[in-house]
Amino acid sequence: MAIGAIVGGIIGFERRRAGRPAGIRTMALVAMGAAAFTVVSIFGFEGEEGQLRDPARVAAQVATGVGFIGAGTMIRSGKMVRGLTTAASLWLSAALGVAAGAGMYVFAIGGAFIALAILAGLPRRVESDELDEFSE
Repeated sequence: MAIGAIVGGIIGFERRRAGRPAGIRTMALVAMGAAAFTVVSIFGFEGEEGQLRDPARVAAQVATGVGFIGAGTMIRSGKMVRGLTTAASLWLSAALGVAAGAGMYVFAIGGAFIALAILAGLPRRVESDELDEFSE
């Protein structure tokens, strides 16, 4: 869970730096929660000998549940959609939390730094209403 919190915090750090609504605490909690669900799904429900268990089912439900949270961060105004990158960041934080919960620590940490590079390094699309602010 700690690795989940760290990878979510890395992504959240950039979102906070960019002044976006979901920052360090939100991303860390989403990733940590996903890691907790994953650990519980793997180790928390021991079946009888010979009984099949499918821990991957919980990971699929994490993706669905976080998708609903992400949908709540998006706002459509005319032809513009705001919050799409924040929603994608939440979804990725959850995925990396699942990876951390499954013991794939290098994958989770590497994914967080790749996300940080994408979020911080690639230019943001400037909307027309933002351009109007600069021209005044």
